[in-house]
Amino acid sequence: MDVPFKEKDGRQKTAATEAQGQQAQYTLGEQIGFYLRQANQRHVAIFASLMAEKLTTTQWAALVRLKDLQPCSQGNLGRETAMDMATIKGVVDRLVKRGLVHTAPDATDARRLVLTLTPEGEATVARNLSVALQISQETLSTLTLAERMMLMELLQKIC
Repeated sequence: MDVPFKEKDGRQKTAATEAQGQQAQYTLGEQIGFYLRQANQRHVAIFASLMAEKLTTTQWAALVRLKDLQPCSQGNLGRETAMDMATIKGVVDRLVKRGLVHTAPDATDARRLVLTLTPEGEATVARNLSVALQISQETLSTLTLAERMMLMELLQKIC
């Protein structure tokens, strides 16, 4: 049963008519997800064009964060890079296959994998740090310094 309620102007509405009104007002080009997706697509395109190592954005994130945390469990690396367990497993598997990450069973918990960068993984991170900074600069190039700072602050607030 659709229970009526009164609008501030005294008109009666039901939840169904309210939802229909909201649905009719939905315009894709006015939605945050639409712009976040476009911004991400732009960033990924810039990343792919400048990153010479043929790494994905998630692989790069895992390598850079692992450099700071190692040795580190796969689960912890996933949390630290905002990747779910299935995603981080796939990323780590591909990095291991490329010889950039080494895995070993945890001495205290055989279910857990401990990750470290291989010497080639360390070298890959070192070679690409300046490129990664250039990618970030290019992604934000249409913004002023104040706008860049504001965008980062607002995105952190959403996350």
